[in-house]
Amino acid sequence: LLVPFRERFEELLAFAPYMHRFLSNKRIRHHIFILNQVDHFRFNRASLINVGFLESGNDTDYIAMHDVDLLPLNEQLDYSFPEAGPFHVASPELHPLYHYKTYVGGILLLTKQHYEMCNGMSNRFWGWGREDDEFYRRIKGAGLQVRRPSGITTGYETFQHLHDPAWRKRDQKRIAAQKQEQFKVDREGGLNNVRYRIESRTALSVAGAPCTVLNILLDCDTSETPWCTFG
Repeated sequence: LLVPFRERFEELLAFAPYMHRFLSNKRIRHHIFILNQVDHFRFNRASLINVGFLESGNDTDYIAMHDVDLLPLNEQLDYSFPEAGPFHVASPELHPLYHYKTYVGGILLLTKQHYEMCNGMSNRFWGWGREDDEFYRRIKGAGLQVRRPSGITTGYETFQHLHDPAWRKRDQKRIAAQKQEQFKVDREGGLNNVRYRIESRTALSVAGAPCTVLNILLDCDTSETPWCTFG
């Protein structure tokens, strides 16, 4: 599990033990990587997932891109090896908030081979939103088909969404040319050019759930993406 993270410790304390129990009950071998962005740039979910992919080691054969504020409530949800293509666990028919048909955010499983075929995610998305919409286009461009759960009858009650917008505002600012740029497909960048440094790597247990916390310093070329800072 690759979990992009910044300053959401209350959610992490609920997420890690819950997911450890959920996947252990399904007999799925797993490890939780908390991708903690510790630089002073705006949050970059996609770059953190790229870093997590590169740092997750050779003993993993697939990844789950997993938001820290989304808990699966239905045990029938499939988290097994997505051999046939990217598997979108948090499908728009089930997610409590996002219902458009090209949505691939929240929880998405990919083999490492398929993630590499997409060159990972674009590093150009600083602040909240749009990086998963661009990733959907990458998936299609790589000739892959997104699959989703079937036979799930719990509808929008399939997940618990932990996020409280009144308590933690999303960074939805659009700076400089960001609004226009966010609708473009990034054909150049991804896994091949993510710029980062691992400040520290710490193994810890969160209420019995083994995790690795990667403290990640992302780097930003302000001439390319001036919206990575608040200016």
